[in-house]
Amino acid sequence: MDILDPAGGTSTASRQLAPRPQALGGLVIGILDNSKPNAAALLEAVAGALRERFGTGGVRAWQKPGASTGAAPAVLDEIAGACSVTLTASAD
Repeated sequence: MDILDPAGGTSTASRQLAPRPQALGGLVIGILDNSKPNAAALLEAVAGALRERFGTGGVRAWQKPGASTGAAPAVLDEIAGACSVTLTASAD
């Protein structure tokens, strides 16, 4: 009899989180829409709430071609260069 363990094994690399800003006032907020229904609406609402509550600066938006694919490295570099804080989410 063969017994199979469905848990399997994984390995993960430890990574350091990006530094967090002390305050959001005046910072440009980036939103990365994953192309799922309502994702843009959710992200825009959160960005709007941050603007009202913390006085953030402008909002820049990007959209992935689909929910099952990652954003292209060039897009991620563009977002990192243009924004101080970025939001991404999944919605339906």
